[in-house]
Amino acid sequence: MTVDTQKETLEFQTEVKQLLQLMIHSLYSNKEIFLRELVSNGSDACDKLRFEALGNDSLYQGDTGLRIRIDFDKEARTVTVTDSGIGMTRDEVVDNIGTIAKSGTRQFFESLTGDQANDTQLIGQFGVGFYSSFIVADKVTLTTRKAGLPAEQGVRWSSGGDGSFTLETVERETRGTEVVLHFHEGEDEFLDGFRLRNIIHKYSDHIPLPIEMLAESTGEEDKEAAAEYETVNKASALWTRPRKDVTEEEYKEFYKHVAHDFEDPMNWVHSHVEGNQSYKTLFYIPARAPFDLYDRDSRHGIKLYVRRVFIMDDAEQLMPYYLRFVRGLVDSDDLPLNVSREILQHNKLIDTIKAGSVKKVLGLLESMAKDDKEAYASFWEQFGKVMKEGPGEDHTNRERIAKLLRFSSTQTDSEEQTVSLEDYIGRMKEGQEKIYFITADSFAAAKNSPHLQIFRSKGIEVLLLADRVDEWLVSHLNEFDGKPLASIAKGELDLDKLADEEEKEAAKKNEDEYADLVKRMKDALAERVNEARVSQRLTDSPSCLVMGEHDMAVHMQHMLKQAGHDVPPSKPDLEINPSHPLVSRLKDESDAARFASWSNVLLDQAMLSEGGQLDDPVAFVNRLNDLLQEMIK
Repeated sequence: MTVDTQKETLEFQTEVKQLLQLMIHSLYSNKEIFLRELVSNGSDACDKLRFEALGNDSLYQGDTGLRIRIDFDKEARTVTVTDSGIGMTRDEVVDNIGTIAKSGTRQFFESLTGDQANDTQLIGQFGVGFYSSFIVADKVTLTTRKAGLPAEQGVRWSSGGDGSFTLETVERETRGTEVVLHFHEGEDEFLDGFRLRNIIHKYSDHIPLPIEMLAESTGEEDKEAAAEYETVNKASALWTRPRKDVTEEEYKEFYKHVAHDFEDPMNWVHSHVEGNQSYKTLFYIPARAPFDLYDRDSRHGIKLYVRRVFIMDDAEQLMPYYLRFVRGLVDSDDLPLNVSREILQHNKLIDTIKAGSVKKVLGLLESMAKDDKEAYASFWEQFGKVMKEGPGEDHTNRERIAKLLRFSSTQTDSEEQTVSLEDYIGRMKEGQEKIYFITADSFAAAKNSPHLQIFRSKGIEVLLLADRVDEWLVSHLNEFDGKPLASIAKGELDLDKLADEEEKEAAKKNEDEYADLVKRMKDALAERVNEARVSQRLTDSPSCLVMGEHDMAVHMQHMLKQAGHDVPPSKPDLEINPSHPLVSRLKDESDAARFASWSNVLLDQAMLSEGGQLDDPVAFVNRLNDLLQEMIK
């Protein structure tokens, strides 16, 4: 039958061109990974065919064998990797190889720094896969046919990695994909059977289907006569083996396969569960956060297998969103092979597996926090903000998650988050009943907040919360170990149990002495404040704002307004420091207009200190200038 070749030359997507250049220069010192990546792609293709064939056995077209074959030709200077997997259509070849459709592509390229070591890790996290071929090859030819399509609908893709590729329709008798690498000069080391076998043993022994090469023979004539292939990997699912039979290196290499990461994992946990349900899990903590961790459109999840048959990638139903950084798999003996994402959402078996999986991951993190504080500090640096989403999402494990949280505090005045809630409670003052915290839009703003003044003077530790997620966290984490969490910037401050009689008498005297001033200020600021009162918080600053216990923090209101969100109106309370000269001066001010100007200036200053935005900054500047001019006179 005549095949319409439909040959055409197309340009790579701009991002592909960038990636090729970056990768060739950044990963050149680790050239052998090209084989790992191509084998991994072939394994994924076979997994996908096995899953698709569950509902359509005709896709096998009489050949149920799933395998990967590797051949080399010294004279032609080629290495060929062939799989019997799902294959691709013409459109899929263009989508999968000519473009990068991965979400977060722009953020990825923006995150590249030009530092070779750092960029190498980022490129690895991005998952370069097929493109790694160009590290060693000056030309790559891919021939493929989608399972279930006729032979004349094969596709051939070819490129020298120079910005364009050719595409044509060809006849291909077998399904699956064949990738031929035409090697650069000087890459002879990979045109050797022993070297290729060593790479397979090093990186791909865990692949749970046969990786075949021609059997070693005494001469070329024998090899041509026999043409027998032999399996060169263990070809058994690593996660089904007992932990004692899996080496550390095998665990690390399997992680790189399952997570498409170039870097070793930080830690992992492997378990076999038997009983009413039987399933196996293998979960990894990556060494660093992926560039798209906060991309809501990016798919994050766990691979799902049923009786060692791959079912789906990114099964988000198996792990809560706050643990979306976890990589790995679940292999169930009890789920049906035809399980779908819709079925997973309403399946009691999945709920049980998910609950058990979360406990395994939290247990791993607890062990790290207890036994390897340095490793846990590295984990927290990478994934701490994500873990802070946990108390609001996972009520069942809220106490366990809370124990894993780390914060900055006035104890160290360091931006590094090292203080646990248990640490805090262990340092609480006698008579202290609450865990105090403050939220702000930056660490500097939190550290220098006027609300901290009374706490510093009494030596009371305050947690300094400056991550955007912190406001969400404290709205869902109301107490820990029986101790309520209290914002020092919201509601009236009750430190009576930590004050001596002299301090209590002084506070009462100030309230009486400044009662008239407070009333006058409230009247002058009636449109802007809910209440005015003498402060117990301030020792140095003249004033501060205090929100209601259930109101949103000032800096959070400002951030949401900037993002275009409607924020419910709320009036803060204004507290004044009776020992400050400005407040003492205002007490004796008889001119109503000047009194109102000073009152507004104190309020605006307090608003700015909280990270808020003035509704009328020009009015603030004008008032301040008028008052300064009067002082100069």
